[in-house]
Amino acid sequence: MTDNQKADRPGRLSAETRVVDGVRVVTVRGEIDHDVRDVLSQALLGTSDAVPPRIVVDLSGVTFMDSSGINVFVAAYQQVSAAQGWLRIAGAQDSVLGVLQLVGVDDVIPCHPTLEQALDT
Repeated sequence: MTDNQKADRPGRLSAETRVVDGVRVVTVRGEIDHDVRDVLSQALLGTSDAVPPRIVVDLSGVTFMDSSGINVFVAAYQQVSAAQGWLRIAGAQDSVLGVLQLVGVDDVIPCHPTLEQALDT
């Protein structure tokens, strides 16, 4: 993909962060690929040196994810676990959940059908 093609697709990924009962909830929409992995990583872990201890990533609005997303999730999981926290994934569409299952991420990072279930567990 050329830079012009990338420029023609602004806003392919959006990430909105909020805190619910002490849990960082990151709602992601769009496509997760190599070009946006840094945006996703920053949304999950923030910009400070302190790693958030508990994170739920709502992927219900994600329509595509490649191995770049897997790498970001695994790195975030390792950092959060090292800080005695946890990372959960919520609402992944079938195509995205299939990628997570194919590489076994769902065996390491709990995947929940809904955001509510991920927060209640």
